[in-house]
Amino acid sequence: VSFKGANLWVLIFSFFIASLGLNVNSTAVIIGAMLISPLMGPIIGMGLAIGINDLDLLRRSAKNFGVATLISVLTATFYFLITPLGEAQSPTLYDVLIALCGGAAGIIAICTKGKGNVIPGVAIATALMPPLCTAGYGLATGHLLYFLGAFYLFFINTVFISFATFLGVRLMHFQRREFLSPDKALRTKRIIMGIVLLTIIPSVLMTIGIVRRSIFDNNVSRFMKNELSQAGTQLISHSFDNDAKTLNVVAVGKEINAAKQKEAVRRMSQYGLGKYSLEVIQGERSGSLLRLNSQLSQATSSREDDRKQFL
Repeated sequence: VSFKGANLWVLIFSFFIASLGLNVNSTAVIIGAMLISPLMGPIIGMGLAIGINDLDLLRRSAKNFGVATLISVLTATFYFLITPLGEAQSPTLYDVLIALCGGAAGIIAICTKGKGNVIPGVAIATALMPPLCTAGYGLATGHLLYFLGAFYLFFINTVFISFATFLGVRLMHFQRREFLSPDKALRTKRIIMGIVLLTIIPSVLMTIGIVRRSIFDNNVSRFMKNELSQAGTQLISHSFDNDAKTLNVVAVGKEINAAKQKEAVRRMSQYGLGKYSLEVIQGERSGSLLRLNSQLSQATSSREDDRKQFL
């Protein structure tokens, strides 16, 4: 029932993994985090204490349950305060963080008495098997990008689970075997760091691109909400014409007057949209556009129904 030392660190890492799973919208990562988490300990402890009339055990279980709950919420709060994304793609730096937290939880659990389900949880959270299956699917169907992306994700998980284990072993001062040659030891360290850096660089570059797009999308949403929203008007959608550098906004209901549009254009630079001009599609134009979209949707749906009937 106690949460201190290794048990506490396993709890913290499990909640980092769960938060990352929510962030990247991965069911497997969240399930893995649930397996890793030692939260069940004090809950079972309270039930046991009541069953055997052990007030001391009940007090300890309740106290540690409160501590564990508080630390869990604070861990998740801290993570979501610093993360810039609502949802990420894969493989990215987020997969590196999942593998690092999983490896850290794994080595801590192996080196302590209360092992629990940490190793199966790490295997689920870091998705060791599915990427290899996807890589095989990519080869079988001739989708090279599927193969490369999936195998890269598997390689990220392999390298950073091992790297987290390496760091944990060093921090816990495991007895080491000495290299016969200092040069050989230095060369081995350089190879390890080289592999780590070469593995992380592509994920960092992809993450930077995703973060930039996410920040840009958030800026657009804030701009529309703060500068174009008004009573009686609904902003239906927006799109970008990157060639003409135009932000197109479709609005229905009460028309946005020219003065408000002009003021909105003046403020676009405050939202990182200074390179774009604004085009508000409203009135008859928005009605025509919505009718066209509806017709296209119906045509697409009809073709899909015909295809299903044919099959």
